[in-house]
Amino acid sequence: MGMTRNIFQPQPPTTKNKEGFSAYTRSLEEQYVQTLLTNTLGNTFYTDQNQMIEEATQLHHEIAKENPHFMAKAIVFARNEGFMRLQPLFGLALLSLYRPDLFSTVFLQVVRIPSDLSDFLTILQSMGRGEGGRAVKRQVNRFLANVSEYWALKYNGRGRGYSLGDVIATAHPKPIDLKQQALFRYLRGHEVNKALLPQIEAVEKLKQAKTENEQIEWIQTGKLPYETVTSAIKPTKAIWEALLYQMPVFALLRHLQALTRTGVFEDQSHLDYAVKRLTDRQALEKTKILPFQFAKAFKQIEHPELRDALRVAVDLTFDNLPELGEKTAIFLDISGSMSGDYLQIGSVFALALYKKTKGNSLFWLFDTNVVDAKPSRFDSILSQADKIRARGGTDTGAPVRKLTQERRLVDQIIIITDEQQNSGSPFYRELLNYRSVVNPHVKAFIVDIAPYRHAMVPPQDEKTFYIYGWSDTVLSYIAQAAAGYDTIVQKVESLPL
Repeated sequence: MGMTRNIFQPQPPTTKNKEGFSAYTRSLEEQYVQTLLTNTLGNTFYTDQNQMIEEATQLHHEIAKENPHFMAKAIVFARNEGFMRLQPLFGLALLSLYRPDLFSTVFLQVVRIPSDLSDFLTILQSMGRGEGGRAVKRQVNRFLANVSEYWALKYNGRGRGYSLGDVIATAHPKPIDLKQQALFRYLRGHEVNKALLPQIEAVEKLKQAKTENEQIEWIQTGKLPYETVTSAIKPTKAIWEALLYQMPVFALLRHLQALTRTGVFEDQSHLDYAVKRLTDRQALEKTKILPFQFAKAFKQIEHPELRDALRVAVDLTFDNLPELGEKTAIFLDISGSMSGDYLQIGSVFALALYKKTKGNSLFWLFDTNVVDAKPSRFDSILSQADKIRARGGTDTGAPVRKLTQERRLVDQIIIITDEQQNSGSPFYRELLNYRSVVNPHVKAFIVDIAPYRHAMVPPQDEKTFYIYGWSDTVLSYIAQAAAGYDTIVQKVESLPL
């Protein structure tokens, strides 16, 4: 009787969403994972930046008091599997206040690069905690022990919060050898023997170079990062050509416009190299570029061969994910509140999911109406995503209602949405009806790419899984959960500390 009630009897709503429609409150842990994976502290359709910061601050404090062990694991998960930065760093700063021991355990797993450290210390200062005390200083010194010349050149810009030199001045790390001593002195702006620091010496020679050929020679000799070169000199076309062959894949993606504008790709050999780099499967796996970043570049670039390369790159990004079952219904929310990044991200995910079902699933778009998107298995994800537009209100129940009316038998329903119902029948009600009429065992996966804390389904529903975030791990998790894995909260809880 109890199982039957859980499957077919609606649980009463516990709250309201941003549109005033009935909604549910998920567990504190789940709300926290959602905030870490979706809240970039930017404006959303319903909430401005100040309100997002206020809500995030409240949630960080709540989880730190109630479940600091989960908090520590979640911020590591968000930084390394969700590829988010600011919210995990914000959480780390608060964790240092509540549980210095847990903070020390996870610090180097969250603060991965110098810009992480700079933002972390800026957050601490904004909280009125100065440099954070001894526990923080110890971890900062552990980080500084690994600073390289490359990091020194790339991340020591002044006037953008804490530079590495500022951090060294406050933390007073002890150098382990003459080279590190010279590096720390350089970062503090002191005179050093640059023979100990060949990359830094190359930068100084670059600044003094009289000819373009000399400049290129020092760029190549020092293997200088593009940020250092472009801040030291004004790059010419020839300089950009030299930088092209030293750029990591992500830097290449970000600078496609600049390289195109300066005429670098007028030379077919340079274009061929860029295409090869952008479509290098191993490089893409190593770089972990978020899928929507390809979509943004695709909108900015008009060069046909580069657009083709981006199409291939996105398909390769999802190519190594597990296959999904063919009896799958994929529903993409295209309502007005999804406009902009949300729809761009959601479209890429939805089409990647469709391809993982080998094209045998349903793929419907919905606002207050439902439309069969009729996607192609063979056309690229980016080309198809670029054609999807936002419109109208939100009826999350509409696609499930249509599924029931047509008696379509599916084993799993995947809906990508910001969950902000404002008309029609709620998703949960229609899901329960589908289970009672068509398939009582259907699993539902709600991919929520927005930071609002209200949910469409109560936590008691054991056949519904929430997934949050923007990385390709979202799709991997769906495949795992469909095969019987745990919820995302259970996945975080299982991580070692």
